[in-house]
Amino acid sequence: MKFTKMHGLGNDYVYVEAFTQPAPADPGALARAVSDRHFGIGSDGLILILPSDKADARMRMFNSDGSEGEMCGNGVRCVAKYIHDHDIARKPRVTVETGRGVLTLDLTVEGGAARLVRVDMGTPILDAERIPTTLPGDPVVDAPIEIGGKELRLTAVSMGNPHAVLFVDDVETFPLEALGPLIERHPTFPRRVNFHAAQVISPTEVRMRTWERGSGVTLACGTGACSVAVAGVLTGRTGPRVLAHLPGGDLELEWADREAPVFMTGPATEVFSGVWPEG
Repeated sequence: MKFTKMHGLGNDYVYVEAFTQPAPADPGALARAVSDRHFGIGSDGLILILPSDKADARMRMFNSDGSEGEMCGNGVRCVAKYIHDHDIARKPRVTVETGRGVLTLDLTVEGGAARLVRVDMGTPILDAERIPTTLPGDPVVDAPIEIGGKELRLTAVSMGNPHAVLFVDDVETFPLEALGPLIERHPTFPRRVNFHAAQVISPTEVRMRTWERGSGVTLACGTGACSVAVAGVLTGRTGPRVLAHLPGGDLELEWADREAPVFMTGPATEVFSGVWPEG
């Protein structure tokens, strides 16, 4: 089985395309195997690039624990780069079918390869029942919750997958590794949740760290960065345009109002290709 290793700001996945080869029979098991950083290829998960009757390609994303996620912002940028650079859809604007629906992505191409990708991530979901969460509020903004003996105030957003955002004074010293798994599996999030600690530097700039559902600490989360941008506007901490600093690099986010889509711009990088011995 042929694969390609790619990353968006260090949020790395193993990509398998099923245009020229069969899709894996058990993608969850394959995700666990290839993601192992000692005995596998090493990644945050597995992403399948599949034919679609609605778009240029379809994306399915699996976390490193084998669970399937609805959406991955860094992953969809890499899918757009892959289908452009590998001649599946060699054009400056492509469409990708995801668990969130069909997304439109605009590519900045240099030397025949896509370098930056701007994604229309769709309108954020703010209805608590659809996120889903049982936290109070409509929308859920700075809602109190007790985690690990501490009261935290979370803002909940869905970008097709669930997110909880906590604004902190110092993101670097925040105990993400300790509190992340507790928040991910807290009963107020029936489908678990991606958790982000965010520090506001200015109304146009934030710094953030992420605990991803099913993967743990990652260097970047595209849908998470979108959620932080939305949470910043909802709480009055940031404006409609924000630069997010993630451990793996920077993303540019735009969100004009509640009826508008979130736009995310960032890089996509191909690392290497190979053949995995088990299909």
